[in-house]
Amino acid sequence: MKVLHVEGGRNLYGGAHQSLLLIEGLKACGIGNVLACRTGSELAEAARPFAEVRAIKMEGDLDAGLIRRLYRIIRETRPDIVHLHSRIGADVMGGIAARLAGVPVVHSRRQDNPESRLAVALKYRLHDRVIAISDGIGRVLLSEGLSAQKLRCVRDAIEITPVVEHPDRGWFEQEFGFQPGTLTLGVVAQLIRRKGHHVLLEALPDVLATFPKVRLLFFGKGPLETELRHTIERMGLAGRVQLAGFRDDLSRILPCLDVFVHPALMEGLGVSLLQASCARLPIVASNVGGIPEAVRDNETGLLVEPGNPGALAQALIRVIGDPVLRQRLGHAGRHWVEQAFSADIMVEGNLAVYREVLAT
Repeated sequence: MKVLHVEGGRNLYGGAHQSLLLIEGLKACGIGNVLACRTGSELAEAARPFAEVRAIKMEGDLDAGLIRRLYRIIRETRPDIVHLHSRIGADVMGGIAARLAGVPVVHSRRQDNPESRLAVALKYRLHDRVIAISDGIGRVLLSEGLSAQKLRCVRDAIEITPVVEHPDRGWFEQEFGFQPGTLTLGVVAQLIRRKGHHVLLEALPDVLATFPKVRLLFFGKGPLETELRHTIERMGLAGRVQLAGFRDDLSRILPCLDVFVHPALMEGLGVSLLQASCARLPIVASNVGGIPEAVRDNETGLLVEPGNPGALAQALIRVIGDPVLRQRLGHAGRHWVEQAFSADIMVEGNLAVYREVLAT
């Protein structure tokens, strides 16, 4: 079997990283891979050991020329199936190109943004199967009119790395300028409004009133950086909150945190939550979208109403003040990701969808 993957992301996180995990796993199963991706993307170089890479111009939802470029790749590489991993125009233009070439096509849906019933009816008729990366996204698609016969759920995954038994707290505290023993909260998310950073900032004064030595780190980049920086200054939280930017050493950082926070207003699943659980971190997150699949309430973390700073503050105060609870949640979270979110499970799930489509 040969699969043509189409991924338009520029950076190697989110959907692009999931595509890489899948391509690597498929190669290990003896599946041939071709990757059509954006010129200059980080994924292009990372995927070369596992796929024939075709880097092309990809300019977004209105890039009709993408149909021609993808059609040419399909004709040249002759895949058995096309897997569209991103929106950014690939979901529609890639679907049209595959249909013109007469090749079956599946599309992974990674976000729970609402779509009109008309858009669902028109767009997804291009795809033989739509793969939701969480049950939460699947429910949204069904509510918008997608046929259950076309929908499949294959959850995103992470690489299950060994437990770090002795985190390098000395390095961590020096790196971020903390006093020894500082209790730290961490958020790993793009700096965009749907991730709910502003909700956490509104909750933080109540947390600090009970635990004044707590510090908060925001990891990630995005268009809200300037606004968040101004909000931190305006609220008098400078020195308590750091915008730490994008880091490629999260595997070293996460085990040094005390609590992981994800106050998202919308979320398809939340791979950063899986990474936090892999590092045995207790989690406080919003009860929205696919998050309850990644975080089991009162078992691997605490879930609160999205957009509610008071509820978020109370959950954080509870977890911060109870070291035994933190340990219990963290250990249970590690067990949960090992059981349900390994890359092997994700690869086999996608492969089963390919086989189903090709058998029809």
